[in-house]
Amino acid sequence: MKFQWSLILGLFFALITAVFAVINVDPVQVNFGFDQVSIPLILVILGCALIGGIIVGSYGIFRQYKLQKQIKSLTAELSKLRDTDHSLDTLTPLPDETL
Repeated sequence: MKFQWSLILGLFFALITAVFAVINVDPVQVNFGFDQVSIPLILVILGCALIGGIIVGSYGIFRQYKLQKQIKSLTAELSKLRDTDHSLDTLTPLPDETL
């Protein structure tokens, strides 16, 4: 259900961005530091939205990779601890607690 709401909100944001971009079609001067060009504002808006999406997506992929690596490491550590605990249980019997 969470994915569906994320998808709906993403589509809503994309629609608002597209409408805002289509309304602003006047040419603007963009200074790149080494050159200055005149391009339609719609391209600037959509380009910035695309670059922002790529940056957020890249961060999400990096974070997911990092978490998967941590999960793999912790799973290996848990397995090692369980094997150690199992071997200790078989080697040392529990003492009787009779008084």
